[in-house]
Amino acid sequence: MKIEKIYLAGGCFWGTEHYMKDVNGVTGTRVGYVVGKDGESVAVDPKYVTYRNVCAGNGHAEAVEVEFDADVTTLREILEEFSYTIDPTIINRQGPDVGVQYRTGIYYLEESYPDHAETVTEFLTELQKEYQDPVVTENYPLLQFVEAEEYHQKYLIKNRFGYCHINFAEVARKKALKTAK
Repeated sequence: MKIEKIYLAGGCFWGTEHYMKDVNGVTGTRVGYVVGKDGESVAVDPKYVTYRNVCAGNGHAEAVEVEFDADVTTLREILEEFSYTIDPTIINRQGPDVGVQYRTGIYYLEESYPDHAETVTEFLTELQKEYQDPVVTENYPLLQFVEAEEYHQKYLIKNRFGYCHINFAEVARKKALKTAK
């Protein structure tokens, strides 16, 4: 096994985690709060990175740490699956959830996986061809990931009828259309 990690912000992390955990080759997921090396953000003492502070606008986004076996799947395939769950043209909102913490983003560990930067950039360039509006999904090296509180982990498994902004029927439709091409 060749385990790699990528950090995906797709709005509320409950739905993103629930979807990504079942993607072929994914070996683990954790939800948390992320900021990228965008030239403006700074890492914050993790004890101050809480759900309440993130919702108050501390600059972090809700995200999912996705571990995957690169011998089974590629980063590009992981990103393709992620793209079915988001609208990459909307800033600071996914579904009914609004706020800076609900922006879309892809964050990578530049020291561990130097090829991830190029893969993410190429993927977003290709994704842009599918949309008239500009793709605004962030693409940065990871600055900080702080694991979310335990009650957020595997939330939709623990809360079978819990809230989720992702329309899984629409995700299936997008996948079917893409594979039919």
